[in-house]
Amino acid sequence: MTIHSQQTVFCTTHFRQIESDVSLLSLAEVIAGKTFPAILGGNDSVEGHSIFTAEPVEVFEFSLHEDQPFEKLLAVLSKYRLNIKGSDTFSGFLCGWIGYFGYELSRFIEKLPSRAVDDLGFPVIRLGFYDKAVLFDHQRRQFTLLVLDYGGQNPSPEENFQQLNDWLDEAANLTVSAPENVDIDAIETDAIDSNMTKDVYLDAVARIKHYIVEGDTYQINLSKRFETPFTGRPIDVFHWQNRFNPSPFAAYLAWDDKAVVSASPELFLRVENDVITTRPIKGTRPRNPLLSDVSPENSGYFHDLVLSEKDQAELAMIVDLERNDLARICIPGTRGVLCARKIEIFPTVYHAVAVVQGRLASPAGPRRVVDILKATFPGGSITGAPKIRSMEIIDELEPTARSVYTGSIGWIGLNDDLCWNIAIRTILIAGQRAAIQAGGGIVADSDPEAEWQETITKARALITGIRAVQT
Repeated sequence: MTIHSQQTVFCTTHFRQIESDVSLLSLAEVIAGKTFPAILGGNDSVEGHSIFTAEPVEVFEFSLHEDQPFEKLLAVLSKYRLNIKGSDTFSGFLCGWIGYFGYELSRFIEKLPSRAVDDLGFPVIRLGFYDKAVLFDHQRRQFTLLVLDYGGQNPSPEENFQQLNDWLDEAANLTVSAPENVDIDAIETDAIDSNMTKDVYLDAVARIKHYIVEGDTYQINLSKRFETPFTGRPIDVFHWQNRFNPSPFAAYLAWDDKAVVSASPELFLRVENDVITTRPIKGTRPRNPLLSDVSPENSGYFHDLVLSEKDQAELAMIVDLERNDLARICIPGTRGVLCARKIEIFPTVYHAVAVVQGRLASPAGPRRVVDILKATFPGGSITGAPKIRSMEIIDELEPTARSVYTGSIGWIGLNDDLCWNIAIRTILIAGQRAAIQAGGGIVADSDPEAEWQETITKARALITGIRAVQT
């Protein structure tokens, strides 16, 4: 359903902290069986809270053939507002909107060509308004039940509390078999359908290098899509990723015959009060999860990433781009690079990460959320630099629209705080097909063969999870 009403609904928040030893695997299984489930996190690499919810009050969708997405989004975000008086004090998610913004929203921000074919049919924006949720604090190992209270609400807040308790009880009485591991290195990717042959991909890398020589760009994030038949359950893919490829910004969304399963390690934006943070990733090396990090194989990859001048330069470029984007919405003089570069360890890869932060100039409100989106979307780590010219070249070289891939998945709270990932390491399931897209930054001295291999490295864990739940 789509929102039409413009009447403001003022909400108060109430929460109850409870003790429970329910497994997150079982709770995710229960949530997946409800209407329009939404799970953010669900594994112990998460910083802060995981969110489990379903049965949204309303759903907002925006498709490519429509117009004025930001005007419509502003109206949607303005409908439900937080009534500070009477609300319980709680940091983090206070109920609100959960969903995603697809990469092609960029066509409505900048004047971009639209040659890439949108063949997956996912909405450009899909957000659900959730008035109840189960939160899990990974540090305290504690569950919190969170509900809203507002006029005309049905069911009532107390009934919603009971519903959340019922979900936990259902999970406590449910036995879910843990997913089985599969040797990632044994998975063959050559026979999987792709939107680019190797020759086409290598030619695209050569054309990007030509653009760099001509001065059009410094870096392009080129990606390719893998596609494979899928006959399993999307939630099983999420279970597998959360066990064997856990990531701090994992996500699961499902509706109709579609699902989004994300194992993203990258934070696009987090807003807490007036502080905005972004953590771009540039630089990847494979990691064998069966070996220790001091093994010759893994330590070799780790130190290669540490010392790589190419990867250092790539991240420096993107940090500069992100600083420029934040300058549009931050108080002058407040932007800073909290961390220029550090290597983070994930189950199947090593990543180089930076942290950029600033203080927002505008007061909290729906308009600020929209302004943030228009100033920063999509994240520079998945476009290249300069951003607009890079997106033009991406549209020229990539034959199919990216859809949710390299967009953002996350939440917008009633207090206008938000947390969005970069939707990389993300599987899009539509009917009996699953699409996995992976890419990397192409610069002047990129090795085309190494770049091709990097797309396979990044996609392999996702493809492995799909294969594992279907065997």
